[in-house]
Amino acid sequence: MLRTVAPPPHPPARPARAADPDRRRTSARTVLRCVLERGPVARSTIARLTGLSPASVTDHCARLTELGLLREATAPRRSGGVGRPHLPLDVDGSRLVVGGVHVAVPYTTVALLDLRGRVVAERRLPHPDTEPVRVLERAADGLAGLLEQEPERRPLGVGFAAGGWVDRAAGTVVDHPLLGWREVPAREVLRARTGLPVHVDGHARALADAERLFGRAARGGGSALHLFAGNIVDAAFATHDQVHHGPRSQAGAIAHLPLAGGTEACPCGRTGCLQAELSERTLCRRAREAGVCDGRNPLHVVDAAAAGHPVAARLLRERARMVGRAVGLLTDVLNPESVIVTEIGVIHRPDCLAALRGELDPARAETVTPTSFPESVLAVAGGAVALDVLYRDPLSVSPERI
Repeated sequence: MLRTVAPPPHPPARPARAADPDRRRTSARTVLRCVLERGPVARSTIARLTGLSPASVTDHCARLTELGLLREATAPRRSGGVGRPHLPLDVDGSRLVVGGVHVAVPYTTVALLDLRGRVVAERRLPHPDTEPVRVLERAADGLAGLLEQEPERRPLGVGFAAGGWVDRAAGTVVDHPLLGWREVPAREVLRARTGLPVHVDGHARALADAERLFGRAARGGGSALHLFAGNIVDAAFATHDQVHHGPRSQAGAIAHLPLAGGTEACPCGRTGCLQAELSERTLCRRAREAGVCDGRNPLHVVDAAAAGHPVAARLLRERARMVGRAVGLLTDVLNPESVIVTEIGVIHRPDCLAALRGELDPARAETVTPTSFPESVLAVAGGAVALDVLYRDPLSVSPERI
């Protein structure tokens, strides 16, 4: 005999049912971020920290474990030494990875990152030429080579980052003046070559997301400014756990802001533009003119300073002071709670960090720190684009990728 069940007396309205998937995704994201920040952590602690019910936490943890994002930690915790031991959960960094592609002016960095943003494998690919499709196809092939060396790993997707104007929604590099790229369909080319989901963003915003997820200074949802000073100079601003993009992702384009004390001629026709003054190209040219080194690699200037070359050290400190002025200019407008700087001298030399901070008032100077990823900043920039998407919507992970 079939048993029938009467419908509930007051079925939920259509809007409530429609909201359930969004609510479920939001809760899954909250659980995964809690484990990322606190793990290994017990389910009961997740419930207390997130405000979700124990049953909801158990359900989400089971689903995230099925997707390969979480795992039970090996060492159980007992409650008072009695009863069933608590099995804390942690982010599973052993199986799933994302690919990272960062296109710089002299080379492309390809990398694999685990779910905690740690670099598993990395390779630099010098540019024989900068024709965009060939650069991107070489990057895709480089990723394939890294995956062949890590056969136990499964890729979830690829993140692409570059300087200049990168439109996240369109998946294009709209304008990279130093490479000569215009309207390059980076997402389309990489997706066709890799067969993986591809996500695209500018490298300053990507590193702001990396700091927000995995870094030291910008976690917790406060406001943060990230300044990137390489060959390209740009910035990103995050607040309430969101990095600001603006229409067509144009936010952070600071290359032609005037920098007090700047003397460098800019291709735009003005003098003292921020990028012209702070670009690594300018540092290397000044180092060559001073007889410090004859190359175009800014690390050679750092190496010379470490070997005791006084002019190399002076050039790095002078650049850091100008970076400090740029920080002052931006913080006067944005007033962030923390400032993260990616700049080669500040990364490697305490005297450069001190020189930068010396351009700021003491209260602001205390908020400035170097990047959290000094040895792998470009690899992390690429991978962070894909990891940001994962941590915003973990339920979007395809079981086919596990």
